[in-house]
Amino acid sequence: MNLDSENKTILIAPLNWGLGHATRCIPIIKALQENNFTPIVASDGVALELLRKEFPYLKTLELPSYQIEYAKNGKNFKWKLMKSLPKMIEAIREEKRIVKKWIQKYEIDGIISDNRLGVFSNKIPSVFITHQLNVMTGNTTWLTSKLHQYIIQKYNACWVPDVNSQLNLTGKLGHLENNSLNLRYLGPLSRMHKMALPIQYDLMIILSGPEPQRGLLEAHLTEEIKRFQGKVVFVKGIIEAEQKKEQIGNVTYYNFMKTRQLEQTFNESEKVLCRSGYTTIMDLVKLHKKAFFIPTPGQYEQIYLAEKLQNEGLVPYATQDAFKIENLSQIEKFKGLPLLDTTVNWEELFKVF
Repeated sequence: MNLDSENKTILIAPLNWGLGHATRCIPIIKALQENNFTPIVASDGVALELLRKEFPYLKTLELPSYQIEYAKNGKNFKWKLMKSLPKMIEAIREEKRIVKKWIQKYEIDGIISDNRLGVFSNKIPSVFITHQLNVMTGNTTWLTSKLHQYIIQKYNACWVPDVNSQLNLTGKLGHLENNSLNLRYLGPLSRMHKMALPIQYDLMIILSGPEPQRGLLEAHLTEEIKRFQGKVVFVKGIIEAEQKKEQIGNVTYYNFMKTRQLEQTFNESEKVLCRSGYTTIMDLVKLHKKAFFIPTPGQYEQIYLAEKLQNEGLVPYATQDAFKIENLSQIEKFKGLPLLDTTVNWEELFKVF
């Protein structure tokens, strides 16, 4: 427990891009509370909704949306992102204006931004969280990486949720050969814990990420799962006011789950079918679960991670269009993710504030 924090107020703001940025902030928010800080949560869309459900007693604030849209065709992903750039830049400018006002209004003492580029102040300590020091964008990777590193340089520290060793999860994404950034490697960051529970499901399917790709994968897997022999739990990743549960044959469908139920369900499942989003990968490491990945079409980072982990003999993957339920038999031929049980020294990290 950090007794020097004097109940300092920390603004923590994850990017609303799927649910990964929001969910990996959950252990940080809990650590802030345990160390006598007062967190204020800021985001937009489903990321903000999720954190409101997890922390109904915390103050939450709404930031402008970056209005990131996915293309229906993965090949158009970069083009769609380029088209969204003017809206995104405007949202970042607006974010800067809002954060400046909030610092005075709510007497904020420090900032933690998970990939929100406008959540920064040179008046108070500001920390950036990312696992992408290099930003994969195909033939423009060098440019997007340099721009991202230029932005990160402004912050007092950059926290990378990975290990800084040869055996790591992010590869080129989260490791630089030469840099002047103040990097701190936290180890895998997850809200999940491994529990010794009896297996209830042969397969857990968990979806995440922005539309329309989330919905396209849901439709594809709803058909494929009809040929699966065994009990399945299918979490669609749709955050709504009420939880919905539906039983169709051997498949139990949920629209979403809160952390405690999700943690239990993960632990009760033999295998997991999911995106190769980095937060999901960290959860699987903590839970010691074997998985099969379907990267989001056109999302270079997820494709890179899926290819890296398959090449290392850890986790198999297939493209969204090519995936067949029979592919799951490949899981047995792979080792599974490495056991990286690291402990975060939050008290040391929070000294930045």
